[in-house]
Amino acid sequence: MKAMRGFSLIELIIAMAILAVLIGLAVPAFSDWLRNARVRTTAESVLNGLQLARAEAVRRNTTVGFALVTTVDDSCALDTAGPNWVVSVDDPVGACATAPSDTVAPRIIQVRSGAEGSSATTVAAGQSFYLFNGLGRLTAAPTGVIDVSSNTGGTCMAGGGEVRCLRIVVQLGGQIRMCDPALPAGDAQAC
Repeated sequence: MKAMRGFSLIELIIAMAILAVLIGLAVPAFSDWLRNARVRTTAESVLNGLQLARAEAVRRNTTVGFALVTTVDDSCALDTAGPNWVVSVDDPVGACATAPSDTVAPRIIQVRSGAEGSSATTVAAGQSFYLFNGLGRLTAAPTGVIDVSSNTGGTCMAGGGEVRCLRIVVQLGGQIRMCDPALPAGDAQAC
């Protein structure tokens, strides 16, 4: 008599139980990875917007501003917790939905909605508007610190948690860098 080929019901149940245990172990790590990726996406977006404003100020040899705003429609207002940002030559308040243009006020260069990348993050800035001059330097004395963290749970690693929160530092001379407040002093990526 020939032996039957295939899986028995018991073998199938054991394989499913092992798979369920492995998935149960992987979900928390994947959740942390996803939170960290969202924080990095938002931080890189803000960093890129600041660098664009600085580069355009140098290229145009005029002042160009980076503004954190509440929304990207015409009811926008400056906000230190705004996940949205606008790079423009003039003050964009109340005109954030204006199409990018070199001639129509507020002469918007680029607009980014916080919902485009990671809406599950929190932005906390010391100031909502950064103005760069034609030399690429900040025109106002306060330097800027923008902290980006997750709003879907978990605390920052600097506070003993599992989320890698990031910080963007804008210095008076125009240097813009992203750093990690959880890393020890002396590390190149530390704040």
